[in-house]
Amino acid sequence: MPADKNEVYLTFDDGPHPTITPFVLRYLRQYNAKATFFCIGKNVKQYPHIYEQIINEGHKVGNHTYNHLNGWKTGDIIYLKDVVLAQQVIDSNLFRPPYGRITKSQVRELCPIFKIILWDVLSGDFDVSLSPQKCADNVIKNTTSGSIIVFHDSEKAFPRLEFALPKALEFLSEKGFAMKAMEG
Repeated sequence: MPADKNEVYLTFDDGPHPTITPFVLRYLRQYNAKATFFCIGKNVKQYPHIYEQIINEGHKVGNHTYNHLNGWKTGDIIYLKDVVLAQQVIDSNLFRPPYGRITKSQVRELCPIFKIILWDVLSGDFDVSLSPQKCADNVIKNTTSGSIIVFHDSEKAFPRLEFALPKALEFLSEKGFAMKAMEG
């Protein structure tokens, strides 16, 4: 993303989740931050009211497949059908491949339809071997203007997210970064 403005882009993968996504939304409100939520289709289907809350609070959503498929381990036809299935419940032209894993042929098929969004700052909150402080430090030490930061609104990530997100938001706010959602 453009680095000439004092802006960063918070993103959250793998939701919506009935308790963790509202936790994230509360902190985003507190810091007047907007974000992009890359949602898993089956979670949107299970928790449509949480998905609607994300949108109603002014955040953006993106497609993260229906079943969180790894593009490197999934044939193109199955992968693309899963993306299309997610698109039935996620109204967005933004797409993030789970694990950041996608093949060139999958990119070729998806690029006419989607803006594929990766990242440059990974909190690591999904990694159970990392401490919550290390996840916060990953964001604090590596974020610059234009950074796309990844957190996860998932049960697996929550023990680290619960600590790291407030610390990161406090730091970004103190540094004067505008926290924006991605544009499609």
